Amino acid sequence: MRYLALDVGDRRIGLAVGDEAHGLVRPLRTLVRRSVAKDLDALGAIAREEDVGALVIGLPLTLGGDEAFQARRVRRFAESASSLGLPVELYDERHTSTEAALRGATDLDSGAATVLLEDFLAQRAR
Repeated sequence: MRYLALDVGDRRIGLAVGDEAHGLVRPLRTLVRRSVAKDLDALGAIAREEDVGALVIGLPLTLGGDEAFQARRVRRFAESASSLGLPVELYDERHTSTEAALRGATDLDSGAATVLLEDFLAQRAR
């Protein structure tokens, strides 16, 4: 199955796509947020173009593993994304931006989505 990973922020959504069969992940572009409806339209088009079967959305937990304000906002976005007709999985995204920066990602948002999806696929393979 192919997955579309989303690193959802207030102003941007970083994207990456990956294949469960081979574990390969590649960054896509970063979307500039406009409105939930327009964001979902754009994500739906990308999901169709990339032939993905599910979304993986990064859940920004606190360092202690708790859900704070931003995690609740992402959960609401994930609920809205279910309207795309694809399964939605939330996955802990702690440290993905830091890891993307350490890897030298030129686009930290799509870099964080790439790290997120790599970790998600590795966890599923175990």
